[in-house]
Amino acid sequence: MAPETATARAGLIGTGLALAGALTYIGLADPHRPGFLFPGCPFKALTGLDCPACGGLRMTHDLLNGDLGAAVVDNLFLLLALPVLTVWLAFRWRRGRPLMPAPATFTLIVAAAVWTVLRNWPGFPLVPTVAAG
Repeated sequence: MAPETATARAGLIGTGLALAGALTYIGLADPHRPGFLFPGCPFKALTGLDCPACGGLRMTHDLLNGDLGAAVVDNLFLLLALPVLTVWLAFRWRRGRPLMPAPATFTLIVAAAVWTVLRNWPGFPLVPTVAAG
């Protein structure tokens, strides 16, 4: 086996193990509770507003524990956008095309901006749950 292949394989295995470990932690620990060991959102800390990804860890925890309704409330945008984006990128990669052409990047940025405005609109029902303290 060529050294590049062995290095690439080791990197892939290490990345997979790190992802599995992170998902295990998120699934077992509860980001809805105080003391969850993960840094807070810098955007929210600076502005007081939810960013497009706020609630993503809670959404992941909810999905790993089979609570689709809570996942929808915590971050509907990521719940829908991540699978679509993953399929899009895989399709483009398999075809040897640029992964994110300018129109796709623009669309993603606009969608994230619209989601940010919506979720911070007073009374909008789909906002991340907060840790009970």
